[in-house]
Amino acid sequence: MFDWWHHIVSRFVFGTLGLSPQSAAGSALDFFLYDTVKILTLLAVIIFLITFIRSYFPTEKVRDWLEGKPPLVGYVAAALFGIITPFCSCSAIPLFLGFIQARIPLGVTFSYLISAPMNNEIAIAMLFGLFGWKITALYIGFGLLVAIVAGMIIDRLGLEDELLIKPPPVKPPHIEEVKIPVNERLKEAWDYTLDLLKKVGLYVLAGVGIGAFIHGYVPSDLIVRYAGGDAWYAVPLATILGVPMYSNAAGVMPLIEVLTQKGMLMGTALSFMMAITALSLPEAMILKKILSTKLIVIFFGTVALGIMIIGFIFNAILT
Repeated sequence: MFDWWHHIVSRFVFGTLGLSPQSAAGSALDFFLYDTVKILTLLAVIIFLITFIRSYFPTEKVRDWLEGKPPLVGYVAAALFGIITPFCSCSAIPLFLGFIQARIPLGVTFSYLISAPMNNEIAIAMLFGLFGWKITALYIGFGLLVAIVAGMIIDRLGLEDELLIKPPPVKPPHIEEVKIPVNERLKEAWDYTLDLLKKVGLYVLAGVGIGAFIHGYVPSDLIVRYAGGDAWYAVPLATILGVPMYSNAAGVMPLIEVLTQKGMLMGTALSFMMAITALSLPEAMILKKILSTKLIVIFFGTVALGIMIIGFIFNAILT
């Protein structure tokens, strides 16, 4: 479908503008047109489907179900729940705090906080559209593994005293579940999808635009030279550079695509993306009101180490 559309639009645009697809400007424009439609279409479809499914699993029910479960079940469930919550690293914090209020184990709450921005449906949709199902499956699997293992480590360290906010558990009164008709769920999913696309649309256009510029104008050897290729320091450097940045998957994914096209190894590029989406300075500033500096450093350090390990593994198995 995308190739058919791409062929028609490219012929019209390049015929109208008189650009050659082989020129720098033509190559950049071709990249921009194709990726914009492909990414937005996949986002709309996948977000709609996941939102509809999520309507059957309210946040409160998931939180109540997690409470009291064995630790391993909690880590896995919290990490999986992160997939269906479309939050960036900062937006996931309110629900993270809600988990803490419910007296859910600290490590379980961190498993969610790590997984939500890294593995949400936007990242999955864009990865699938740009790199295919194999890369997407590996990314999801390793992303969940980082969230689960990091949660287990944080729990083992016994850091509950490092919480700055320790409110009493919030126990909402039992409310009998109201059955919502399917057509109403479909309408709410569609409205939510449109609203989310409006919010991330500019990020997609900006990300694709930057990627298109690099695709058309930046020589491949320049990327390879400074990205480090298969040098040992490439993955740690990409992770460290990603942490100070702040974006969501919609904004950074097109850049990841073009960096890999230009010669950056997949593991290095994904480490860069995971560091940007899962860790950020704004997130640390918000968490400073909830967690001690010690716990924030342990959280960032544990996740960053996991991201680096994933980068090395990706580079080893995909080269």
